[in-house]
Amino acid sequence: MEAPGFFPRREVGKDEVRIKRATDMLVLGVETATSVGSVAIVEESGLIAELTLKENVTHSERLLPTIDLLLKKSKLSFSDIDALSVSRGPGSFTGLRIGISTIKGLAMAGNKPVVAIPTLDALAENYLGSDLLICPMIDARKDEVFTALYRRNYTRGLQKLTSDLAIAPPAFLPTIKGKVGFLGDGSQRYRALIEDLLGDRAVFAPPWLHSPRAAMIAYRGLEEIKSGNSANVDKLTPLYVRAPDAEMDKGRQITL
Repeated sequence: MEAPGFFPRREVGKDEVRIKRATDMLVLGVETATSVGSVAIVEESGLIAELTLKENVTHSERLLPTIDLLLKKSKLSFSDIDALSVSRGPGSFTGLRIGISTIKGLAMAGNKPVVAIPTLDALAENYLGSDLLICPMIDARKDEVFTALYRRNYTRGLQKLTSDLAIAPPAFLPTIKGKVGFLGDGSQRYRALIEDLLGDRAVFAPPWLHSPRAAMIAYRGLEEIKSGNSANVDKLTPLYVRAPDAEMDKGRQITL
């Protein structure tokens, strides 16, 4: 295999090879910001494959085997992949570290460009076809959520209205004006509070839209690569928004 030490060498028969057009750009996307992990491969014309798993195992145990399985089922080798895209956060501190360190290792082994996509941006993209404010919420524990506000503009795409926040819902929700579409596991956890404070101004996405998807991470990465943007792999770090739990437990001052 082209990335030694990551995937087992696999001989691919002639009838098992996916034909890649010269104009195709293939992007591998990885999403590990929540307990629902996913891996996807996209090309400019659409989705090739995506695997989403919620299991009682860590991302470190399943991520590389899942990538290998996705390549195998797609009849692709790692050398066919042109670029890598990873969810940058905010989200699970451990999950983000695993996803980003894995992508950094693959990028250096395969000499491939990398793009890091903000997790809330990708999650907000799940909410399509609406004039509502869009509010993705990821459960941040410690009685907080990671969140931001967006609005979809049909000529300019998804517009971000606030910075990413780590905030207690009772402090954040009263600041929202107008009707809002909520999604994400944080909105599920605090649904009763949201309904109590916002009433019929709160609209909730269906359950299958509550997790950020690797396919969207990959699509957003593809757009960035086509625009000539990529990350410095050596300096690529998670977007935590607040300090990791290990630092918080030491009593360090947190600045949002």
